[in-house]
Amino acid sequence: MQSQSKFPAFLERHWLNGLIILFLALLYVPLLLHWVDGWINKTISIEHEYFSHGLIGIPYAAYIVWTNRHKWQRLEDRSHPLGAVLLGLGVAFYLSDTVELVNLSFPIVLTGICLWLKGGPGLKLNAFPLGFVFFATPNAVPYLLTVYTLPLQKFIATTAGFILYYFGMTDIVVEEIYLSVGGRLVEVAPYCAGLKMLFTSLYVAALLLHWTGLWRSLKKTLFLFLGAIIISVTVNIFRNTILTYLYGMGFDPAFEFVHEGTGGDLISLGMLLLIVLWLDVLERVDQYRKTGNGIGILDYGAMFALPLNIFGGGTKPTPESKTPEPPPEKTSEDSQDNHNHDQTHDPDRD
Repeated sequence: MQSQSKFPAFLERHWLNGLIILFLALLYVPLLLHWVDGWINKTISIEHEYFSHGLIGIPYAAYIVWTNRHKWQRLEDRSHPLGAVLLGLGVAFYLSDTVELVNLSFPIVLTGICLWLKGGPGLKLNAFPLGFVFFATPNAVPYLLTVYTLPLQKFIATTAGFILYYFGMTDIVVEEIYLSVGGRLVEVAPYCAGLKMLFTSLYVAALLLHWTGLWRSLKKTLFLFLGAIIISVTVNIFRNTILTYLYGMGFDPAFEFVHEGTGGDLISLGMLLLIVLWLDVLERVDQYRKTGNGIGILDYGAMFALPLNIFGGGTKPTPESKTPEPPPEKTSEDSQDNHNHDQTHDPDRD
């Protein structure tokens, strides 16, 4: 009976939140499933693939909202007029026939709900998750930026040509954004300029800043973003150099593996790991300057010990293998005390 009485009380307190979650699920779960399917199976447009970092960003945003749920409940109920405007705009975008507008309606509706229910404090509380959702929402920005990537394309082609020439491919010819190797022509296309890697690098850097709490340091934030940009461009040059070599030498299966297959995903994963290491270096340098103890965000000792523990490489002492501790040595004072104790008269003996 007590559980039955608690259940209606729970509904009475949270019925509005339940209706909002049901409303969002009915509208946007099919859309989110469409995004996930397109990002994983690459059945979505090439511009929308640029936002595949949403596979980790959107779940992380949901995790932040869940951890902040008690803070949300403690906020005063207040409505901001901009919330109603954004809700109306989001509904209009959702009912339109334009894919980009339907996609953008998702973060707009979420922002409108925060403002309508809790006002400015609610928006401030969920600023990070809303930002992560917004920058993971597929839109046409990559398509609009491709017209400005020509200098980057030329730089990548020139650098890749120099690297290949340095390693002995003397027959390589570079002209604008084209490389000719062994009579086979390779183009550094606008979508090969590294915008996708750059978007992913900056997005993951923002995730790391929030996860570690280092976003409060402006210096670390700027250095992390700057390092992420350099890492992204460098890794993309490496990728295009490999692709040019494989295609020029006629290794077509390997070229496809790196260009469209798992090889490209592994290169992207390596790039993200470099960003994590860069943030660890920044934190260690900062901590060493402040405290003299260079503690970072990674525990390398635990990381290296993990495979040993998993595969049984580590040795753990067993009770049988423990060496018994030797008995404590008797001092002269202990011997004198024992002698005095022996000389003490015991009336029970008489």
